[in-house]
Amino acid sequence: MTKAKMTKCTDIQQPLRDDIALTQVLHALSDPVRMEIVLKIARAGQVACGAFDIPMPKSTLSHHFKVLRESGIVATRREGNELMNSLRFEDLEARFPGVIKAIIAAQPDMPPGGSRHHAVFDPEEAKALSR
Repeated sequence: MTKAKMTKCTDIQQPLRDDIALTQVLHALSDPVRMEIVLKIARAGQVACGAFDIPMPKSTLSHHFKVLRESGIVATRREGNELMNSLRFEDLEARFPGVIKAIIAAQPDMPPGGSRHHAVFDPEEAKALSR
């Protein structure tokens, strides 16, 4: 993506809603580590980059966050010294209705009820949409 098609969230570039592409979203979610990150954010609503207990080098984890951010799945904002991550659920739903709900609901380790903290999604509604 070019800088002209990106928005800055405290100097962290992210695509505009209309520039989010389904192929990039699906590619980003095809990696198990990135899916794990998305599920943790879906459960919590927002999570600091340093709060992920994933055993890999920091540079590799940073790459995964970059892919998620550039695909339009995750929004990252600076809060003091922390980078806070949240799902761009409203943007994803506007672009591809039901897709992110169905993908998250299909994951076996997503607890029933999910998280209501950030109005992330309703798993029962996602299951109904995927029928």
